[in-house]
Formats: sequence, C-alpha cells, structure tokens
Amino acid sequence: MVKHIQRLSYLPSLTDYSETINTARLREERIKRARQVMRQQGIPAMLVTGANNIRYLTGYRGVDFQRQLDHVLFFVEHDPVVFIHAGHYQTIPAFMPWIKHWRIGRGWLQQICGPEAAREEAKLFAEEIRQELHERGLTGEKLGVACYDDLAKTALAEAGLTIVDAWPLLLEAGTIKTQDEIACLKEAVSICGIAYQRILEILKPGVTVAQVTHASRNALTEGGAEVPSTAIWSGPQNAWRGSPVNRRIEYGELLYASLCGTSYMGYTACNYRSFIVGRQPNDREKDMYKRLMDRINAAIDATKVGNTTADAVKAFPKASTRGCKDEAEVLTVEIGHGIGLVTYPPSLVNYNMPVINRQWSLKNPQPFDKGMVIAYESLEGEPGFGGVRVENVVVVTEDGAEMMDFFPRDEILVAGA
Repeated sequence: MVKHIQRLSYLPSLTDYSETINTARLREERIKRARQVMRQQGIPAMLVTGANNIRYLTGYRGVDFQRQLDHVLFFVEHDPVVFIHAGHYQTIPAFMPWIKHWRIGRGWLQQICGPEAAREEAKLFAEEIRQELHERGLTGEKLGVACYDDLAKTALAEAGLTIVDAWPLLLEAGTIKTQDEIACLKEAVSICGIAYQRILEILKPGVTVAQVTHASRNALTEGGAEVPSTAIWSGPQNAWRGSPVNRRIEYGELLYASLCGTSYMGYTACNYRSFIVGRQPNDREKDMYKRLMDRINAAIDATKVGNTTADAVKAFPKASTRGCKDEAEVLTVEIGHGIGLVTYPPSLVNYNMPVINRQWSLKNPQPFDKGMVIAYESLEGEPGFGGVRVENVVVVTEDGAEMMDFFPRDEILVAGA
C-alpha cells in the first residue's frame, strides 16, 4: 500500500518559530557531497557549465538562454571560482557574499561569431582556466569537465590540461538528496496541486487547451513556482502523446495534464494527472485507469532500500504488450527516474539517477538508497478512444518509498460534470 510523506507544515519563508528550508545548509551540504565524490574518484578540480549544475555547486542561479555562458571551477580543497556572463557580472556578486572569487565568463554563443573567432575565444577561455589551476598548483592534475562542447574541450587539452569526463561525478553527487533538497522537491510537488485544482475548476466542455494551460501556469506562479510549466494532451492525441495543440475540449473527452518542469529553487517536479470532462468515466475507462495505477503502485511498493531497479521494473509490462518491437519505443512513457537539480543542459525536467525501465534496469540494475527522489509514470490508452496518464513523485526512506503527491490520484478526476 502506497504511503505518503509527512505534509509540509510551513511556507518556505523565513521564520524563527519553525524549521523551514535552510538555504545556507542546502548549499553547504551539496558542496560537501560533490567534494566527497570527487575525492573518491581522485579528481581535485571540476570545470562545470549549465545553470542548474553551477547552482548545485555554488548557489549561483545563472541562465541557459545560450549554452556555456557561465562556468564554475570547483575544487576539493579550495573555494570555487565562478565565471559569469556580462549580463550578471556587474550586479550579481554583491548579493552572494559566500562566493569569494568572481570572473567574467567567456563564451562563443554556439559559434555565431564564426569558426575563427570562436576558436580564439575558446583559447582565451582555456588559458584563463589554466591560470587559475596554476595558481593552486593543479595544472598537472586531472580536470573534470562537464557539459561543454568539443571546442571547449579541445582548447583545454591544447592548453596542456588533462581533462576527464565529470558528468558521471555530477550525476552521482545529485543522486542522494539532503533534507533541504527533499523539502524543495516537496514544495515543487505541492505547488503542482494548486494548479491541478485550478484545472478542475476551469475545465468544462467548450474551453480550449490554451485557456486551461494559461490558468494552470498562473496558478503555479501564484503558488510560488520559480518556473511554471504546463502541457495538456486531449482528444485524439492523448492515447499516445504527440505535440500539444490548441483545440476546443469536447464533452466526454479524456485528457491529461503534465506539470513536468515546474520548479522550486531549481528543483523540478514531474507530475501527471488524468481528467474526464462533463461526465463520469465508464467501466472501460475505469478498467484502463486501474491497470495504470496498479503497476505504478506496485513499482512504488518495490522501491525500498535493499531492492534494485530490477525489482521495481517488474511492475511494468513488456513493450510488446503495446505492440512495440523495442523497449526504446516506450522510453519516457513507462519509466521511473530520479529527479533533482543536476541536469545536462538544456533540459525541461532535471532527470537524475536511477532509472527504472525494461530497456536497461533488468540487465543493468541500480540499487535504491535512502534519500533518492524518484518520479514514476505510465500511460494507458487506445488510439481513437483516449488515454490516461499518471506520474507521482516519491522519496526513498528507511521504511520504503513515501509519496510526495497529495492531490487525488486513485480515480480519473471528473471536471465540469
């Protein structure tokens, strides 16, 4: 039987009479975990790009409207050096006194400056990194590099640095969440419930997908989301998801709403709920939904310390039961995945380890551990008839998985009846 995590007892505002999210502790414990992983792998320095990854390591919230605008040179034994783009360089450092070393960040805007100018800029970028390492006696050591393009990696190698892939280190660091990271994810999921309530209130025959999406995003923003995200699949599309389109929602239709990517302090929720418009579901629809929930609940029940992803994935049917020839055909449709802050940019949802699916987990299982936060999702549908989809977020505790979602999920949600 699926059990829930303890409900939030506070808003994340500062107070002296209740324990809330401790942002200083959040930063410090993430840094501690990253350094622990680096020590284990013998990597004394890491060069990382991607706004969420830099935020994980420093607390600086950058931007990813272009790749590689910001960088962090992160050390096991030294304070990090943060390279930020021109739009932030003159103002942001004054607001983040815990970061001691700031530099202007070099980038080449995906080479729109032309190949020669890009190579020249990359050479300057690499030389500045080499100089920082030299000042700390680390030019002869391995430099972990994560999320950079080939031009950056080539320039670093040509500067005489020994570079290794640091993305696996970031993934490992982000796999186990601290108490404050779990609280951030609880906030993100809680905010999603506000939007689902708004969808229930506005959804009725005759409204458009755009109207429902707009109302949902407003609710997310009002609820405190850092980034609000909503996508609606309805009518002919929702048996097997295509690109969302704006259309008029008709009486009796099934639809599902994704709030995946809605974030709080960078931590993204991954949530789906299913709705029916104007009437109660019939027996065929109830049966479809029951099959969906039975396997999600079974996967959650198997998610416990001592088990692996191979135990949980047994709850998912083979892709062939859907008429698919390869498990790759249901990737991101029938899956469980870690969720957090670390991500390979650009990304709407911050997928973390582990992954639970038949494509990989039976042959290459990953162990469950306390502190993992995992989103489980599945879909049931028949083309020409309609479909249902649900996704729930759980945290792994010593006593098994506890669900963060409190918004109703046991039945298809009836709206506009």
